[in-house]
Order: sequence, then C-alpha cells, then structure tokens
Amino acid sequence: MKIRTGFGFDVHRLVEDRDLWLGGIKIEHTMGLLGHSDADVLIHAICDALLGAANMRDIGYHFPDTAGEFENIDSKILLKKTVALIATKGYTIGNIDATVCAERPKLKNHIPQMQQVLAEVMGIDADDVSIKATTTEKLGFTGREEGISAYAVVLISK
Repeated sequence: MKIRTGFGFDVHRLVEDRDLWLGGIKIEHTMGLLGHSDADVLIHAICDALLGAANMRDIGYHFPDTAGEFENIDSKILLKKTVALIATKGYTIGNIDATVCAERPKLKNHIPQMQQVLAEVMGIDADDVSIKATTTEKLGFTGREEGISAYAVVLISK
C-alpha cells in the first residue's frame, strides 16, 4: 500500500453582490467570495491538497480561470472531478483535515452540513472530513474582513 499526504491553500476576496459558498453550502452573509467559479475557498484548498498528494499539479492547472467552461461553476463539480482525477492513478481518500479562516460569518453551526455535503461529493464517510473554523483575531486581510482563506491536509492511498 502506498500512502501520501497533500497540502492545499486558497484565498478569495470578499465582495458585495456575491453569494458566499463555503464547503459546498451557501451561507447567508452580507458579502460573498470573488472568483472565476463560485470561489469556495474550502473546496479549492481540498482540491489542491488532493492533487498535490497525487503529484498531479494544482487546481489552476486542471480547471484554469481562463476557461469559460469553469466560469461560475459550482466548486462541488470541481471536487468531484478532482476525486476522479486522483482515481486514475489508483488513489482513494483516507481523510481530510481543513481549516477555514474568517472573521465573519461564524461557521461552527455550518460545519456538520459542510462535512456531510463534502463527504457525499467525495464518496467518503463524513467522519473522514474534519473542518475547523478560526479567526485571525482581527489581524491582516482576514481580520479586516477583506477575504477568507482555507487550508487543507489530506491522506490518500493506493
């Protein structure tokens, strides 16, 4: 059995007149994340971690923001495609550990739903998807509520 780990990071700017999508769910907030897709930073960080673990480059390589087919796409579709990509090399997901950094909105009540949605998309057990939320104590771009970032670590095996 071959076991590999991967790390992913993503950040998007918060803007008005956009929906806020995190972990595959829409969250009520006064602002949303700006991006070519739905800008779900959590899913993007997970995709990068999975692709990195499989030595398959990154999300921008496979789903470029210059391609019209990915404009405003639901990031759950990108995650499903990422899982299929790593499967072409024989990899399956062991577990995911992720952290979202945001001052607002508070995310703890949304985490169980995010875990369930992401687990369904990836075809794994919700217990294998750990999501944590934190702030940056009002420091930096996150603290000023200019954006949201996410980090993810994954374990894959074949």
